[in-house]
Amino acid sequence: MDNRSEVRAFLTSRRAKVSPQQAGLPSHGRRRVEGLRRGEVAALAGVSVEYYTRLERGNLAGASDSVLDAIARALRLDGTETTHLHHLARAAATPPVRIRRVKTPEVRAPVRRVLEAMTGVPALVRDHRFDILAANPLAMALYAPMFAAGEVLPVNSMRFTFLNPHAQAFYPDWAQVAHSAVAALRIAAARNPHDQHLVNLIGELSMRSDPFRAWWAAQDVYVHQHGTKRFRHPAIGDLDLDYEAFELPGEQALTLLTYSPYLLRRTGQPLRRRPATPGRLGRA
Repeated sequence: MDNRSEVRAFLTSRRAKVSPQQAGLPSHGRRRVEGLRRGEVAALAGVSVEYYTRLERGNLAGASDSVLDAIARALRLDGTETTHLHHLARAAATPPVRIRRVKTPEVRAPVRRVLEAMTGVPALVRDHRFDILAANPLAMALYAPMFAAGEVLPVNSMRFTFLNPHAQAFYPDWAQVAHSAVAALRIAAARNPHDQHLVNLIGELSMRSDPFRAWWAAQDVYVHQHGTKRFRHPAIGDLDLDYEAFELPGEQALTLLTYSPYLLRRTGQPLRRRPATPGRLGRA
């Protein structure tokens, strides 16, 4: 991954999103740039125009946390975007290294036993590349279209979302799911800039999926922590599931993703809560 181009694209895209009115600045006449000018960001952040210009051109190496936070405030970045900016700065400060193949993380036996013990909810473990490394039977049943080619893990949920013809039917809110997935993958790329498998995945999706390429260029970032996701399961029907994502301790950046007892939607009937039945997802 070219860190300098990533920094330049991210800062430029965020600057374009902030209007002078939002920043509390006067706006007179026609402006040649969308959003704020570099000089306006520099003034808001309390740095020189020359220094901010150097940063925006991709040279974040040596920028202090206080400067990065000041720029984040000037650009009205949220918490996730601010953290992403710090990750980009840390990557810029790291001595250049060759892109390398990073081994697929191993799911420890105790974690697998936890998955096996979770008989009432779907649960799975994924890595930073969105490879599904382990899943309990309910998760396998929930994601049946993704595992349709076989139950051999890992299976990559990004490839399923963007390259599998059944994905858009499986996710009724496909555009929202896919856009947030790209934004989460961008965070993973900033944290793991030298992972060859991750670089290859991004390149493959960019080449084969127009929506992925467009959303990747938008520079949005997002963290999957909790929320509700809608599914249209081919055997069950419409499901609304609350999910929680838990980062597992250790050096492998694994995430445990669980789904709470689901909401079942029947055609012509209001949304109703049903208790999960161990060993099956339920019937429509």
